[in-house]
Amino acid sequence: MKRNRIILFVLTSLTATFAFAQSKSPKKAEPAERRISIDFSQQKGPLNTMFKECVGAGRANEGLRADWQQQLAYVKKECGFRYIRMHGLLTDDMAVYKEDRNGNPEYNFMYVDVLFDFLQSIGMKPFVELGFMPGGLASGNQTIFWWRGNVTPPKNYDKWAGLIRTLTQHFTERYGVEEVKTWYFEVWNEPNLSPGFWSGSQQDYFKLYQYTAQAIKSVNKDYRVGGPATAGAAWEPELIDFCHKNKVPIDFISTHAYGVKQGYLDEFGNSGTVLDKNPGSVSGEVLESRNEIARSPMPNLELHYTEWSASYTPADPIHDSYHEAAYVLQKLKQVGNAANSMSYWVFTDIFEEAGPRFTPFHGGFGMLSIQGINKPVFYAYQFLNRLGNIELVNKDSASWVCRDLPGNIQALIWDFTNTHPGDSVHNQDYYIRDLPAKAKGKLQVNIANVPEGSYALEIYKVGYHNNDAYANYLSMGRPSQLNRQQVEQIKKQNDGSPVYKEIITVKNGIPFSKELELRENDVYFLNLIKL
Repeated sequence: MKRNRIILFVLTSLTATFAFAQSKSPKKAEPAERRISIDFSQQKGPLNTMFKECVGAGRANEGLRADWQQQLAYVKKECGFRYIRMHGLLTDDMAVYKEDRNGNPEYNFMYVDVLFDFLQSIGMKPFVELGFMPGGLASGNQTIFWWRGNVTPPKNYDKWAGLIRTLTQHFTERYGVEEVKTWYFEVWNEPNLSPGFWSGSQQDYFKLYQYTAQAIKSVNKDYRVGGPATAGAAWEPELIDFCHKNKVPIDFISTHAYGVKQGYLDEFGNSGTVLDKNPGSVSGEVLESRNEIARSPMPNLELHYTEWSASYTPADPIHDSYHEAAYVLQKLKQVGNAANSMSYWVFTDIFEEAGPRFTPFHGGFGMLSIQGINKPVFYAYQFLNRLGNIELVNKDSASWVCRDLPGNIQALIWDFTNTHPGDSVHNQDYYIRDLPAKAKGKLQVNIANVPEGSYALEIYKVGYHNNDAYANYLSMGRPSQLNRQQVEQIKKQNDGSPVYKEIITVKNGIPFSKELELRENDVYFLNLIKL
């Protein structure tokens, strides 16, 4: 193979198959519009894996379902997530609390044990969100979602603290001190969205936080507790100041961000959403959160974004679109080292805030559909998990290039182009369409000083009609239900197989070079395996 230069031509057919061929033409190739130049010997350092520290799920009771557990085990295996966070651990469908006829608390953690034991069995840890209010402790009847999470403050803060202390002691006895030290305890969810998620005031939340944090620390001072778990990066300086002035323990700040306009709370998607054109949406909030912590009296607090995605509603078709994969990678790259974790909301469409869904693709938050079909965003996280542990120096702002100790090389490269037409069109009207991707020219990847030897090259792709399950669903006429054969057909057409494989030889100091055709919102993963 002359000078080890391989020119790859991407041929797109109506069935979205690809063929890559070695160029034998003596004609000089046109210059690449985008060049990524890497030196194998220039290491940036260990890869920051904050992107797979945590992932979200709808609510705890859904975690008792067999299909939910099967999907989580699969996502854990392929994407490598360490922690999982979910709502509703303390709601009545988890049966954790009631009172006898004399008003004495009675506790039951059997359902919680089933869920947490399963997490342990697949090597995951809980990022424990403490909410919502058990009916027996609630000061009112206000609820949220189809499954009626009670959002009122406790009628008795001492009894609330007793529940939290008893639960924490139970975790300690069941899983051991050293294990629970590795967990996170987060107080409530989005209390700034009042009366939606919290019927009380900010001061009521701070009181809840104080009682909760002190109850947890009374069991073990090394257990980690934090908040305020707000929407839109709210209340961060205020909570830090409250804890600092009142000597209330806090170990981390948590909050949420989404990339759309028009509010925060709309589980049914009725108000319509618009993907924000601001290039700094989501990532700008994360960077500002880190700055707020740095300016605070507690500048060393960890920062966890325990929910984030392109959109805050589980009725937004951008979640099903191929655009979501490139969007997620772009935002994670922009965040850099600002956050300790960025928890994608959520791993599965088995998610019932608005009730059980009646259609297979409905804009759900999940990386997987209810029937376990991989969406494009799933592959973004699978590719991230396949990166080697050593990041190489790279000036390109939309890629990671890594290596591992055996000498394998991985390049994850994307184009993110916000093609949304603007405020006059809702996501719910735009992303349900067939949206062909425009050409962005050539992409050339050059890696110098690759050790000599034979390598197996694998190229994977996500984009328009590539691991684009919604496109197949659309071609079927968007049926309201999918039969077993249709599900298997879509899975087979979007199984993440390489689009190209070849054995190559690197020698005589010639750089490794690849040239690809790039379209809007394409994602490429190049895996170079040393033989």
